[in-house]
Amino acid sequence: MAEWFEKRTLGALLDDAVRRYGPREALTFEGRRWTFQEFQEDVDRTARALIHLGVQPGDKVSLWMPNRPEWLHICFALTKIGAVLVPINTRFRTSDLEYVVRQSDTSTLIIQGRSGPVDYLSMVEEACPEITQEIPGSLILSAFPDLRRIVVLGNDQRPGTHSWDDVMAAADEISPDEMERRHAAVDPDDTVLLMYTSGTTGFPKGVMHNHNIQRTLIDGGNRMGMTPRDVILMYLPLFHCFGLYEGPIMSLVSGARMVLMPLFDAGEALRLVEEERCTVLNGFDTHFFDLISHPRCAATDKSSLRTILFAAGMASSEPIARRAQAELSPTITAWGMTEVGVGGTRSFLDSTEDDRCAASGHPLPGYEFKVIDPDTGETQPPDTLGELCVRGYALMQGYYKKPDETAQAVDADGWMHTGDVAVMRDDDRVRFFGRYKDMLKVGGENVDPMEVEAFLMDHPAVNRVQVIGVPDQRLSEVPCACVVTEPGRQLTVEDVDAFCRGRMASFKIPRHLMLMEDYPMTSSGKVQKYILREMAQQRLNIP
Repeated sequence: MAEWFEKRTLGALLDDAVRRYGPREALTFEGRRWTFQEFQEDVDRTARALIHLGVQPGDKVSLWMPNRPEWLHICFALTKIGAVLVPINTRFRTSDLEYVVRQSDTSTLIIQGRSGPVDYLSMVEEACPEITQEIPGSLILSAFPDLRRIVVLGNDQRPGTHSWDDVMAAADEISPDEMERRHAAVDPDDTVLLMYTSGTTGFPKGVMHNHNIQRTLIDGGNRMGMTPRDVILMYLPLFHCFGLYEGPIMSLVSGARMVLMPLFDAGEALRLVEEERCTVLNGFDTHFFDLISHPRCAATDKSSLRTILFAAGMASSEPIARRAQAELSPTITAWGMTEVGVGGTRSFLDSTEDDRCAASGHPLPGYEFKVIDPDTGETQPPDTLGELCVRGYALMQGYYKKPDETAQAVDADGWMHTGDVAVMRDDDRVRFFGRYKDMLKVGGENVDPMEVEAFLMDHPAVNRVQVIGVPDQRLSEVPCACVVTEPGRQLTVEDVDAFCRGRMASFKIPRHLMLMEDYPMTSSGKVQKYILREMAQQRLNIP
């Protein structure tokens, strides 16, 4: 595989940004502002604090908190001391948390104790009851043999947890020289990110990446015309590759200022567009549907907006893309996935409106694409449907501790078989049509139906279950549970919601229920999910 250019760590990327843009404003969050220099100072202090805490090179550090400056400080601090960041979806609940922390061999878990109504600390206590008795620094957890430290940001604590304030207060115990020695020992080809994404095996898979992901943002930013005059409004969650890459990393490679929101709120986003003179938005159909449908959209001064990076290209996305084009700003469309360094394609600023609203862009430098017949493996001619395959420098290092799944996804020639249905034009423009795999995309979040099916099988009224996606105006699609009940048992969609609520991420919970006597099957005994989808749309009266 070809080498990526400018081998450097993400920590060095931050240091380079300070040399180029030091006094310029880098970050805005809820009225607080940081220059690039001030941001680096906070990152370096956090790095020293984490060294004092005991984080070693190669350690997995799981981070479970909503968007906030400390998330970014921890992220880039870990890149400087050679540890591996494991971002955890804040919509995950206890069972999801347990799986990620255990499967990733996490040694340090850093959480925000509470955010609004969500009590993260109580969920950690449910998974790790020993924290009510243990002494910080000597945790021995039967369910998590590698987990040694739990750090809590906020006032709520447990006897076995570390306070974030205390951790940071100890930063001065470590000299800047020691931190620089740690940074100098980091190899840019080392794993730096372990990001969990749902797959087809029934459980999330940890996607490993090294520091080369920054090149995707350098090339992508160039295609988007990003400069230090840009202002990125980032409401996407930082635990998601879209938010992490197109927000803070894009800021460092381009010098653009990032306005960070704790979460997406259409009204607040519109206010910030006007007040902060934002120039760039990112998101999925759901975000732009909410923005253009908001009552204050028409009255908001949106004249600063210059482009939108729209993760779309499906036929179902096109109407929203065209409305966003007319009512917000010209768009750039992209295709990507966690396994390929997020965005492997982008359209151009001067692409036609059809290309920017109904397609997914052209390959970025360093990426190769092809569309194959999934049965024969033969490359399809232009404009012929098939499975999208991609290879390039930013392809994942593999799925953590899952060699079989890695080998199934990436062939001997380095091609990642995405499972996505697409066509390529003779000029290599990609158009994404959906998924060969049955993965659902709920408001931009991947949902593996097999995971939800396995969870629902524990319900006493469920005999068999198949989970499919059905169209939703706002979220593009939502889960529908097709259930064969146990004899004599009753089940409602409210029962399903109550069974799932608080135990799995809300976006995974079925919004619809279809009771079945049996399933449509192929002659080989496989459930015909495409027929189930047609049946569900008819029964539920979904257009």
